[in-house]
Amino acid sequence: MKNDIHDLGLVLDSRVKLILIESWDEPRVLETLTGLAVKRGLGLHTWSVTEGLRLGFGGEPLGEGASQEPEAALRLIKADPQANLYVLCDLHPFLADNPRLVRLLKEIAMRDTPQAPTLVLVSHACKLPAEVQRFAARFSLALPAEDELLAIVREEASRWSERNRNARVRTDNRTLQQVVKNLRGLSHGEARVLARNVICDDGAITQEDLPELNKTKFQLLDLEGVLSFEYDTARFAEVGGLSNLKRWLAERQGIFLDGKGSDLPKGMLLVGVQGGGKSLAAKAVAGLWGLPLLRLDFACLYNKFFGETERNLREALSLAEQMAPCVLWIDEIEKGLASGEHDGGVSQRVLGTLLTWMAERKAPVFMVATANAIDRLPPELVRKGRFDELFFVDLPDQAVRAEIFRIHLVRRELEPAGFDLHLLALASAGFSGAEIEQVVVSALYAAQAQQQAVDQALLLHAIHSTAPLSVVMAEDLNALRAWAQGRTVLA
Repeated sequence: MKNDIHDLGLVLDSRVKLILIESWDEPRVLETLTGLAVKRGLGLHTWSVTEGLRLGFGGEPLGEGASQEPEAALRLIKADPQANLYVLCDLHPFLADNPRLVRLLKEIAMRDTPQAPTLVLVSHACKLPAEVQRFAARFSLALPAEDELLAIVREEASRWSERNRNARVRTDNRTLQQVVKNLRGLSHGEARVLARNVICDDGAITQEDLPELNKTKFQLLDLEGVLSFEYDTARFAEVGGLSNLKRWLAERQGIFLDGKGSDLPKGMLLVGVQGGGKSLAAKAVAGLWGLPLLRLDFACLYNKFFGETERNLREALSLAEQMAPCVLWIDEIEKGLASGEHDGGVSQRVLGTLLTWMAERKAPVFMVATANAIDRLPPELVRKGRFDELFFVDLPDQAVRAEIFRIHLVRRELEPAGFDLHLLALASAGFSGAEIEQVVVSALYAAQAQQQAVDQALLLHAIHSTAPLSVVMAEDLNALRAWAQGRTVLA
């Protein structure tokens, strides 16, 4: 808060008479302004539509009761010959279509003398009329640093302990540090509420709290739109194969979560056959690292109005940075960036916006893009340096197919020991992970219809009844493998 008071004092020294502070944390804004008034020896008055103009916060009314009306309040402020601070909370709804109010605000803002009051407009959001914009200065309170967030979590833990007969809040250092990092981007008040929510239900801070914490943060920041929050993130134990990808991510996990240095991991591009597990791997990155997973839907980006599509993308990427550290997942990226001759250049402008962000971003946002048709991607995106690595997700081999069968049998409460996984893997040559899952699902349906338990014969029948993509689209798969040879790393 000391830095905020100092920086706000510099704004006052510039003799700007109208200051805008946009924040959801109104109590902290008022606390900061009180500190500034005390430090500078200034009178401090507040206004709201419910309380009118008052001395300090909740003090004696200034003027008559009519000061609840914003025009009456501004006239009283304009008549004040002293350099007092006037804090007006939520004035913005009254500025629309009220020329008298706008003119009063402008006349106060134009007074360039030391002995004149300063207006501070406080709201969650405020758009000034064009007539007044150039006379105003915007100020933002600094968001809490990691040491402040850690102190907030510890304060809430201490308060919980006092309420529960000095019982200790259970946690471990790794989880505590993840909670602190995931609170970044929130105000002091918001971080305190989320920390309290994590602790109060069971007196513990565990890995199970992270998804709910991230979802609540996403809702607080109001990121709905082209970005969606993926609540259920897979564990790498649920992803068969991909040993090289798993090892590569494990090597970079500590560096990325530490968040220090200029060479943080940027992201990866996963190329491969449909149903090979690319989307599941993207989800697993967030689950493994304990980070929120945001999905960018290109279908929601595109707008018929000129320039709106690029603006939507810029806003989405900016919002992703607010959620940092996080994983940003762009599924089937070729569908949004494939160059076309009849789109008025929209795809090229979208590509340029994305490439600029990828090159210049500073926030720890790990980008995971997946693609099925690599030939439709522009070469500027897949060249070295855009992503840390390009992985090719091929069809699973026999050992991995057996592991995938085991995973899906366990998920449906079927005992893998009751099946010959080696034979199932042998029979399902050329199947993708998604196709293997559908084999298990089909066997479950057949067993239910026949009123019997799932057995080996039902699974084999489902396998023989399926024509995998490796057969239906053999030419396309061979072409994709040929492209990936020497250009990508086998996942």
